This record gives sequence, structure tokens and C-alpha cells, in this order.
Amino acid sequence: MSKSTDTDGPLRPGTPSSVPSPQPPAQAPGNQAAGRPGHERTGPESISKGHQMSITSAALLLFAVCTAATGQLMLKHGMQMASARTAKSGSSLIVNAATSPWILFGLAIFGVSAIAWLAALSRVPLSVAYPFNALGYLVILTASILVLHERANALTWTGSLLVVSGLIIVVLAKP
Repeated sequence: MSKSTDTDGPLRPGTPSSVPSPQPPAQAPGNQAAGRPGHERTGPESISKGHQMSITSAALLLFAVCTAATGQLMLKHGMQMASARTAKSGSSLIVNAATSPWILFGLAIFGVSAIAWLAALSRVPLSVAYPFNALGYLVILTASILVLHERANALTWTGSLLVVSGLIIVVLAKP
């Protein structure tokens, strides 16, 4: 018998001919985004390679987180005032909340936060942007103590610091 021309070696008499398994096409350098050939990373998605983020993107994320936290604090303060007004006058909590300037302004600030968040998402991968929300935990925790005079125990602080530590790990991790 004759030898096979493929690299599997010679064919032995009485064995079925082997068919080489198909090989995936070679990928061109730079075309290895997420392991898929022909999908080159360009634009904002390329940020996740090494997580290099511009100062503008980081500032936009921080602005979105801080305005969301501010909106939440304003909503909480507005609801405290609406609840107190309801208890004092016996009127409807819904009406008192809907007419509270703190709640209306808090919703407006929260809307600004949503717009800033959308702008940040157009620049930064969600896997990098979303952990920034963890900073909101610290901002809200600190402000609720300082502004709303709420109390927090050591476990609350520990948990919040662990969440923010996770944020730092995610942002600094290489893919």
C-alpha cells in the first residue's frame, strides 16, 4: 500500500482511512477579541483591555454615582418630611410626598444621574462601570450619618468597605 499524504502517518492495511480534523482558520494578529476571529476591538470596548480609563470617563462615572447618592438622600429626607406631615395632619402620604420639593428635586437629580450614567456607559464597558456603583454605598452611608443623623454599626462599615475593596479589585484586574 502507499503512504498517506497527510501527517497522520502511514495507513495500515485493514484500518479505515482517517480524516484529519478541521483546523480553525488562523487569526490575524489583533483580531483576537474575546477569542472570535474577525472581531477586532475598536472604540470604547477596547478600554477593557487593561482597564485603561480616561480621566473624563472616570469623572463621568463618579459624577453619576455622586448625583445618584444625592438624589437618594433627597428622596429619603423628603419622605421623612412627608411622613411627619402626614402624622401631624392626617393627610395622605402620597399627596404629601408628591408635593414635597425635596422629593421632586431628588427625582430631578436622580434623572441627571441617569443621563450621566448613560453617557458613562457609552464610553466604558459595563463590567468596569457597574462596580463604581459600590462607591455609592460609602457616599450614602457617610451622608446618611452626617446629614440624616442615622446610625451605622461596625458591621455596616465593614461590609461597605469590603464592597468597595471588590470595586478596586475589579477595576485594577487585568482581563
